[in-house]
Amino acid sequence: MRALVTGGTAGLGAEFARQLAAGGSDLVLVARDEARLGQVAEALRRAHGVDVEALRADLADEADLARVAARLEAADEPVDLLVNNAGFGLHSRLTSPDLAVHRNAIDVMCWAVLVLSGAAAGAMRGRGHGRIVNMSSLASWTTQGHYSAIKAWVRSYSEVLANELRGTGVTVTAACPGWVHTEFHERAHIRTSSLPAWVWDDPEPVVRQILADARRGKVISIPGKAGWRVVQAALKLAPAAAVRTVSRAISSSRD
Repeated sequence: MRALVTGGTAGLGAEFARQLAAGGSDLVLVARDEARLGQVAEALRRAHGVDVEALRADLADEADLARVAARLEAADEPVDLLVNNAGFGLHSRLTSPDLAVHRNAIDVMCWAVLVLSGAAAGAMRGRGHGRIVNMSSLASWTTQGHYSAIKAWVRSYSEVLANELRGTGVTVTAACPGWVHTEFHERAHIRTSSLPAWVWDDPEPVVRQILADARRGKVISIPGKAGWRVVQAALKLAPAAAVRTVSRAISSSRD
């Protein structure tokens, strides 16, 4: 099996790469930082004896995105699993005059997901098998700024694509983790000191469960602590006004 992982050199992406390589999968790693990409690829080759292709790309750049899409469509050394993991936290309000950060977020976490999922789906459908994992978030059921809106789009898009691909042998899974111990929040300058220790998950079990859910063909994966599935159910059933109130409280505690 060969898997392509975007954002594969840090955070959950690096954990996806490690677990897949440990399981014997060859990899195509996509990231912006060429030096770090080369280091991670070489470390995985040495540790697990798998083939690791390093593909430097900025997914907000149309030419780079097209190169990654072409790799997914390639008949030689085909990709059996796509993990759309690339992304970043947003600590900029929607009313901020700096709209560039919001456009970049849409390009990387929405447009790139659509383009790459479409490229992978077409190639995989032709072969009669394949899996697509799109990283959404438990935040997609809340209203915590633009990040929640983006991740809600990813979740909804994944469900629509899963419907379109039903019966083709190609599955789509939207992964919706809660808070996970990575550098994600620090890089986005999001304060998390107000969050209690018990809400945090470690990357290893989160990724392990997402991959297991993808193998089973689950459309929505809520990995990590069992309590997150209770939280997700509560968010779906709660009045919208209550969800907005809770979301405001969480957001204000992290400003």
